[in-house]
Amino acid sequence: MRIDAVRLHRLRILVHLLAALPLLWLPWGFATGHFSADPVPELLHYLGIWALRLLLLTLCVSSLAKRFRLAPLVRLRRAVGLWCFAYASLHLLAWVLLDLQLAWGLIGEEVLKRGFITLGMAAWIILLLLAITSTQGWQRRLGRRWQTLHHWIYPAVVIVCVHFWWSVKSGWIEPLAYLLTGLLLLFLRRDRLLRLFR
Repeated sequence: MRIDAVRLHRLRILVHLLAALPLLWLPWGFATGHFSADPVPELLHYLGIWALRLLLLTLCVSSLAKRFRLAPLVRLRRAVGLWCFAYASLHLLAWVLLDLQLAWGLIGEEVLKRGFITLGMAAWIILLLLAITSTQGWQRRLGRRWQTLHHWIYPAVVIVCVHFWWSVKSGWIEPLAYLLTGLLLLFLRRDRLLRLFR
């Protein structure tokens, strides 16, 4: 199947609509009792897990484009990546505003002392840099360094998966599934990763 400009535009709109659905569901979820009397931990998990899913999906886009020889699909990667950053930022914002209630001293202490929060902040900073430099203007400014910077998505995948596993208080099946999915997607890029390490 050939993806022309019109089809690509429609696919991009579909990506934005589907990525927004989890946010649009939230008011209905609260109204219908899908969250408990203490919804903050559940909201944090909800936003964080969608950030992780979208992060993994950014890698899937490249793999699908290569597997089915649909190069234009790669252009959807930016939209998915920006939604990933949006969910990660909302996850961080919910933690700062709702969980710690803007207690800045406590926020700094938590970041420094709790390993999984340190990893989460590191991953968010990486995603922030990737989001800021995702435009064609930044690609021109950075030149060859742009590709080097955006290779940081690979360690970000591992960091986020470990952050999720470390943050879960009970149960390991779900974080293990995400970690194995992330490692599989990285394994599919083993040739590129080996070149980077060399």
